[in-house]
Amino acid sequence: MKKKYSVEEILRILGEEKQGNKTIRNICRERNITEQTYYRWRNKYEGMELKEALRMKQLEEENRRLKQIIADQALDISILKEVNSKKW
Repeated sequence: MKKKYSVEEILRILGEEKQGNKTIRNICRERNITEQTYYRWRNKYEGMELKEALRMKQLEEENRRLKQIIADQALDISILKEVNSKKW
């Protein structure tokens, strides 16, 4: 079963390697994640503080929501154009 990790958990997992006593393979095995996931997280969150990472997540969510609004508006516009193009 796939577990969704919070930003705090991800940063904690990434910090385990920096402590130097565990390998990436061992960390992934303990947390039941793939190495690909670990490297993806590292590319995304490397060098960030918790506050910065939370702000980035918030901005990503806002961006997703705005894209959805734009898609809905584009659909409404295309429907209205189709209705207006028909001759009564």
